[in-house]
Amino acid sequence: MVRRVAVVGAGVSGLAAIKCCREEGLEPTCFERSEDIGGLWRYAERAEEGRASIYRTVFTNSCKEMMCYPDFPFPDDHPNYMHNTKLQEYIWKFAEHFDLLRHIRFKTLVTKIKKRPDFSVTGQWDVVTEKEGKKETEVFDAVMICSGHHVYPNFPAASFPGIQKFKGCYFHSREYKEPEKFRGKNVLVIGLGNSGCDIAVELSTVASQVYLSSRSGSWVMSRVWEDGYPWDMKIVTRFQTWLETILPRALSDWLYVKRMNWPFKHENFGLMPVDGTLRKEPVFNDDLPSRIACGVVVVKPNVKEFRETSVLFQDGTVQEDVDVVIFATGYSFCYPFMEDDSIIKSRDNTITLYKSILPPQLEKPTLAVIGLVQSLGAIIPTSELQCRWAVKVFQGKWKGTSWANDLAFPSSDVVRNYQYGTSNTLQMDYITYMDELATAIGAKPNLPKLLLTDPRLALEIFFGPCTPYQFRLTGPGKWSGARRAILTQWDRTLR
Repeated sequence: MVRRVAVVGAGVSGLAAIKCCREEGLEPTCFERSEDIGGLWRYAERAEEGRASIYRTVFTNSCKEMMCYPDFPFPDDHPNYMHNTKLQEYIWKFAEHFDLLRHIRFKTLVTKIKKRPDFSVTGQWDVVTEKEGKKETEVFDAVMICSGHHVYPNFPAASFPGIQKFKGCYFHSREYKEPEKFRGKNVLVIGLGNSGCDIAVELSTVASQVYLSSRSGSWVMSRVWEDGYPWDMKIVTRFQTWLETILPRALSDWLYVKRMNWPFKHENFGLMPVDGTLRKEPVFNDDLPSRIACGVVVVKPNVKEFRETSVLFQDGTVQEDVDVVIFATGYSFCYPFMEDDSIIKSRDNTITLYKSILPPQLEKPTLAVIGLVQSLGAIIPTSELQCRWAVKVFQGKWKGTSWANDLAFPSSDVVRNYQYGTSNTLQMDYITYMDELATAIGAKPNLPKLLLTDPRLALEIFFGPCTPYQFRLTGPGKWSGARRAILTQWDRTLR
């Protein structure tokens, strides 16, 4: 019987894991290698080994109503999109409110996780940790890996011809913190993701010239959408998801491209994705189009070759006097503490996880990988629902067929590694995935029933934003404030 659960990492997913374990009467022990909670959102002046790193001016891409823990809304005075320090304040309030800190062992590094000799019978794990040079081994009934996937940089510099003879400075965006040291420089940013665009825009205020290179393009969206409301409150709705399923593919693709080209035509800015109909995660940047229009950011195709002080691009153009190159080329997932890395890693940097959570080849379902998904939804509510589902599986209390009865899982259950210039990351529909997990634990809102008993709430759930509160309306973990939170979500947004 599962009782003791090891949680690796005290970021937003790790805190959710602690809380969900406690709700089910389990005993969580969280191991955090740093001295603070928050994971990715805890800013540090320099990149630290083994943990995520952000630059000083990072803001959230999801608004506060869409990215909160489902039974803990953001304070009314918080802006819709938050600076990392503001989000870190919220994370601390959440941890203190639910008394989670006492379950965390700070400055404790997990060095090894391995099956016990009797794993096929007990499902137990040996977890080896190190603190201040002292190693300790403990036995746990289950493990939840919440260490994130923005830790190990994907740095393909060696694959660019001529990089060895380039006399300028080059580094991964993980090392970038603030723009001042690049004043007056000519800077090339490689990668059209969120980090690449943010850094290019920020550098354009101090650099002599910024070049932004991409080989596949990307949709660029503004956080501020129709009528000035947050983009995700207007787009991530059950109605939109339903519309996607009933429309012919050709019409759906046309409407998608038309919507993504609002308010500017990407082709005219050199940003058009190679496959414009692919539902790839867009980039969120309010300033990039105007920076391009002002000429302080110049969009370039992929790099063909580096020279001593210049760069040759795929279209044959050459840019002279390049001083700095920043590789905003994403991250690779890695779990160095797993003794048997075949459990959550396979060939070609691709792993298979049932429901994007459980390694299917385990004899006992007692290991969960939390947060290794990508969709239009925010990570906090996604990982929180993953934790609730995983804990139910640990205890054998979920509604569904046997998790390991067949290895032929749907393609949506395959998680792929971040690779430079590709779209191999897991892309799934947020609401479909959340409903799938919620159904299995009895937490999906019953719309037909609500339409009869509470039509106002039903209409808001279907036509309004799919805010996290929906998954605490009913079932295990039901929160009494969920209905009111849903019906007042637009008020908080305006406030």
